[in-house]
Amino acid sequence: MNSSELASHFAEIFGSKPAIFSAPARVNLIGEHTDYNDGFVMPSAIGLCTRVAIAPRTDRQLVIRSEQFPQHFSFEVDNLPKTRVGDWCDYVLGVAILLQLGHSLQGANILVHGEIPIGSGLSSSAAIEVASALAFTKVNNINLPLPELAKLCQRSENSFIGARVGIMDPFVSCLGKSGHALFLDCRSLNFDLIAIPANIRMVICNTMVKHEHASGEYNRRREECEEGVRILTRHYPAIRALRDVSADQLMQHAGEFHKIVFNRCRHVIEENARVRAAAECLRRADLQGFGKLMRESHRSLRDLYQVSCRELDLMVEAAEGLPGFYGGRMTGGGFGGSTINLVEENASAAFADQVSNRYRQRTGIDPVVYICSAADGARAEARQFHR
Repeated sequence: MNSSELASHFAEIFGSKPAIFSAPARVNLIGEHTDYNDGFVMPSAIGLCTRVAIAPRTDRQLVIRSEQFPQHFSFEVDNLPKTRVGDWCDYVLGVAILLQLGHSLQGANILVHGEIPIGSGLSSSAAIEVASALAFTKVNNINLPLPELAKLCQRSENSFIGARVGIMDPFVSCLGKSGHALFLDCRSLNFDLIAIPANIRMVICNTMVKHEHASGEYNRRREECEEGVRILTRHYPAIRALRDVSADQLMQHAGEFHKIVFNRCRHVIEENARVRAAAECLRRADLQGFGKLMRESHRSLRDLYQVSCRELDLMVEAAEGLPGFYGGRMTGGGFGGSTINLVEENASAAFADQVSNRYRQRTGIDPVVYICSAADGARAEARQFHR
């Protein structure tokens, strides 16, 4: 559903014409589970997006509806829930609640349309949060720079949704640029936009599985990383996060760690180094070198961080040896979702067919494959309200 179709449906439901805001999905080329360790990541926004249509109301009601889900929700702006409702509207509510801490919100009608598959590892949650935050700031005349808006969306996911995610997803959803990867320092939020060669496509292969324990395991990994930092600060008091730890420092104190905590820390420290090396590869268009780093990243996520699964591993294996393929890995939090592959444009359609067939033969599951280029970040698609 494009923005004009969404506007028409909004008018049918609510009797007014909305402003419409969109925020894209993202794929992470390399740098997994490093963002909440103050590390380095290299994501890109992609063309799939979530759109939020909004128009003000004359009363103090916040009415939230979706094109994908049948449930409708209505809340008093002055009495928003303090805890999760337990449904999809939580991603909109959390943003509203945090905005309300520093701003006055008025009533509004909201209609959401998402084209990002949920559980695909492409961050549908950040997209709805970013698009909702843009919508709320517009209807309430709030001026919030995009980096600050990204931080607000992260806080919403951390404090209201309860997922201890890092800054990467909302940041690239806000600030992605067409044709570029975003090399981001998750502590300082300094970033470089690095051009992806025009003849390269990002081929995203959705395994169509998402294992139920993913969210709990995600939070557990963060706790294990924090345990590693506590151990290392006994020897290096200046350390604030694993991003501050060298591989040599970790190895010097390996005997003080439980094996699982050691492996988690090793992945993060080595992954940060891979991201920096990958940025240099991309700057000089060394796609073979970039692909090698992607393969190393997947092995580390599989063996050390243990967030892969059988289906992801099979999808990664299915890509190997195909024409035009440079490298691939799982992308996102793990335990299902998607892989990301760098493929020459003229080979991308055949690659999509062949990797799908290989995966289907091994699993009996029909995957969904997207051939993508890097896209722009969040934006207003229709700016004016018409009552």
